[in-house]
This record gives sequence, C-alpha cells and structure tokens, in this order.
Amino acid sequence: MIVEVSDVRKRFGDNEVLRGVSVSVEVGEVIAIIGASGSGKSTLLRAINGLETVDSGEIVVNGVRVHDRKSAHDVHKYVGMVFQQFNLFPHLTALDNAALALRKVKKMKRDQAREAAAASLERVGLLDKASSYPQQLSGGQQQRVAIARALAMQPQVMLFDEATSALDPELVGEVTKVMRGLAAEGMTMLVVTQEMGFARETADRVLYFDGGVIGEEGPPEQIFSSPTNPRLRQFLSRVLDQR
Repeated sequence: MIVEVSDVRKRFGDNEVLRGVSVSVEVGEVIAIIGASGSGKSTLLRAINGLETVDSGEIVVNGVRVHDRKSAHDVHKYVGMVFQQFNLFPHLTALDNAALALRKVKKMKRDQAREAAAASLERVGLLDKASSYPQQLSGGQQQRVAIARALAMQPQVMLFDEATSALDPELVGEVTKVMRGLAAEGMTMLVVTQEMGFARETADRVLYFDGGVIGEEGPPEQIFSSPTNPRLRQFLSRVLDQR
C-alpha cells in the first residue's frame, strides 16, 4: 500500500470532521471521494498532504509518517496536490509557474527546472501556452498549468480537491481528460469530485463520505447501481437529478 490512513480523527472546535477514518490505497489505484459539502472529504486530502494536523490516528505515505515531525517534510517528495483554486502567480508565465517549485524545493538550476516544467506542460497539452501569463489563459487552462506544476515534482500520489468545481461547465471536460490520462498512465490518485461521470468511469473505487465517516465504499458499479446506504441513495438521487 502506498497510502495508509488509520483511524484518523480531526476536530475543528466542537465539529469533529473526521471520525475514525481508515482507508488503504494501492499503487496505481484511483479513488474517487464523493459526498455532501462538509462531510470531511477535503480535510482528509489536506491531512494526507500534511497541510492539516490530525487529533489522533496515523497517515503513512510511501513509508513516511505524515505527522511525525522528523519525517513530515519528506511527504512532499511523494505527494502532489491540485486545489479548487489554481493559485498561480500572475506575474509568472505558465512555464515559470510550473518550474518554480523545482527551483525552490528541489534546488534545480533554472534551465533544468524549465526543461522539466516544459515536459509537464506538454503532458497536459499546454506546451504551446508556456509563455502565456495566467490572465491570458482560460480557467481550464490555468487548472491544467496547476496540474503540470504538481506533476513536475514527479509525485507518486496525486490528490485532487474538487479540481473542476470552480470551472465553467464547458471547461470541465478538458481538465477531467487530463486526469483520465494520468489514471491511464497508472498514477495513484485520490480525487474529491462532484463529477459523477468521472467517478463512475475512471475510479477503481468510490468512497462516500457522510458526516466524517466513510458511509459506503466499493467499485463504481456497486456504488452507482446498487448502493446499500440509504443516505448514499438519497445523495446520488439529489446530485444526479441536478445534472
């Protein structure tokens, strides 16, 4: 297993957002995480990436204990994360946005970092936009640059936190196409998503979060065709009726 989450709990004040969550992820597995807003999905991803502390339990990524002070910094060698907001630097080109972490974190020389960043932009179909600034790109293109930035670090696990939810509907497809391509290449991925089509067609396993716990999990055909949890049935009915 490349990711092991064991009985993780997390509280914000009186609100316990993760209530004993455990999940194991195999190398190359694509996990789609669905559920209502506030159910703990994004908090789990942030905890896996070390951006959020946990109150109890343990998270191990590629043998690194994420919340152990001695080893926590190593997790960023293995995990890339793409957020809902693109968080690109407006004064940097797409190429330099993708190269920045390589220079700052991996201490690569400028030319070497730009070469690696160019390869990542090509991977997401944006090499022709390398010299463009964020304001010259569509929302979908900006998110693809954000994906390229994460890929440039050569992560073994990619986390996507509702990467398409800030996009206009007509731009969602270009981002999910890149994500499907990564899945086909064998990238290990945990994807918090509102795109039920992506979850159904691309994921190996779907986790339904409900009130800080995993209410049901299984292969997409089971989750979408014959869910056993009545709250999951209600959630899917509500979400799919909106589309």
